[in-house]
Amino acid sequence: MKIDMRGLEAFLWIAEFGSFRLAATHLNISQTAVSHRVSKFEQTLGVRLFTRTTRHVALTKVGTEMLPVGRALVADFEKQIRVIKARHVRNANELALACVPTVAIQLLPTVLAEFTRRRPKARVQVFDKTAMEIGDMVAAGLAEFGVTLLGVGRWNHVTYPLIEEEFLLACPATHPLAAKKTVRWKDLQETPLVRFTTPTVNRLVMDKALAKQSNKLNWVYEVQHAMTALMIVQGGLALAAIPRLAAQNLPAGLTAVKLSGPKITRVIGIVRRRGEPTSELAGVFQNVLKAHAENLSK
Repeated sequence: MKIDMRGLEAFLWIAEFGSFRLAATHLNISQTAVSHRVSKFEQTLGVRLFTRTTRHVALTKVGTEMLPVGRALVADFEKQIRVIKARHVRNANELALACVPTVAIQLLPTVLAEFTRRRPKARVQVFDKTAMEIGDMVAAGLAEFGVTLLGVGRWNHVTYPLIEEEFLLACPATHPLAAKKTVRWKDLQETPLVRFTTPTVNRLVMDKALAKQSNKLNWVYEVQHAMTALMIVQGGLALAAIPRLAAQNLPAGLTAVKLSGPKITRVIGIVRRRGEPTSELAGVFQNVLKAHAENLSK
């Protein structure tokens, strides 16, 4: 069935105002035209949407059911238009990217500083999101590329690895394990622990590496972000396995120890839409990012 967008629009505004006359004024057309659009829309659907008298307009039962459906259709249409505009009508001096919080905190400040020196007129919009959210934003074109955890690929994405970092054990400096050079996972079975919640990529990486051993560990807390895990550790409630980047600037009183049996690592990289050219600004930014990532890995 062909969607009558003009009829749908007229229906929604009549329902909004409760008046054909006010809907016509809003749409800047005659009341006769509004009435014609709705009548045609009703004929297409094969149902009555309004009961009309000379003084009163009310939704029928079918009209009441149709109202949220119509609003959702229009809202989704407008959203898709915004996505297309964001993807193809960006200003040449604007760059939109998405980044996982640990990278945004530890790596982006120096990268942004150098990028700004190279492109002083550029305006940068950074979305600090989870890896799953970044995949959605890149797929929708709301971000030209993402700096994220690699591990859950999509068919229409291209990825470039930047950093491979290990997970470390964050614990209070006064904790007995803080004096060790390396802590084995099996030594943590009785220790209260924090882990990342599903469906985060960090959780997927850790669950895959630990396999059945994960069920023997004392997971007391689940969080989405490493900084939240560190706050729990700082409160003396539990210990947490966190990525090395998150351990760069630990809160006061905390330290980080190597973990083994198994050693767990994650890969951070760039993700972008397959088949779409990289803008000049994105190319410059990514080159700066790659250089800083290489220095961090040394």
